[in-house]
Amino acid sequence: MTRLWAILLAVAAIAFAAAPILTSGFNGFDPSQFPVPQDNPPVQPAGYAFSIWGLIYAWLLAGALFGLVRRMDDPDWAPMRPPLVVSLAMGSIWLWVAQLSPVAATVLIWVMLAGALLSLFRVGDTDRWLQQAPVAIYAGWLTAASCVSLGLLIAGYGLLPATPAALVALGFALVIAVAAQYALHRAPEYGVTVIWALIGVIVANSQPFNAAVVGLAVLGILAILGLRGTDTE
Repeated sequence: MTRLWAILLAVAAIAFAAAPILTSGFNGFDPSQFPVPQDNPPVQPAGYAFSIWGLIYAWLLAGALFGLVRRMDDPDWAPMRPPLVVSLAMGSIWLWVAQLSPVAATVLIWVMLAGALLSLFRVGDTDRWLQQAPVAIYAGWLTAASCVSLGLLIAGYGLLPATPAALVALGFALVIAVAAQYALHRAPEYGVTVIWALIGVIVANSQPFNAAVVGLAVLGILAILGLRGTDTE
């Protein structure tokens, strides 16, 4: 089974990386996909922040192929592979789903996050830069992206106005991020990626200035950075 999961992970990583090439692209949900159109939602990071996907695709693919060629039978790699396969398999169809239904896409991205976090907590102690690091940045970005999607649904379906919806979603993201980073200090790439997303939120809310959202994002950055002084490992 160890070899089978190594093969499946490589296949899933290739499919995941190929998805943006095989679709028409995705630059965020269309405002008209929601009953309450979401134009410039405060929960969403600035556009440049999404460029991190290029790094995530490339690094996950490199790690999966390295694991297939050099660590196929390595028991240190075995535990992290099954949940990551599930996450990447769901991710390979996410772009198509997102163009059809924000609700379905939100459900799917939370499944992706669950798989990514479980994989991150199972990573072994070897090959940090090809086993742990790519999973950590993937899980970190999904932590932010899943909560952004949730915030868009809350505002887009009129459950809360845009700014309160953003605060609820960002608060949820920070609870997950702080808890995960506190429990797993050996993966600082996870927290750094969440900080990257929070900086994107700050930039997006700088003009016009949204004090509440910017303030929560700054507090989140400080909280994640502060975890360095509470190492549990």
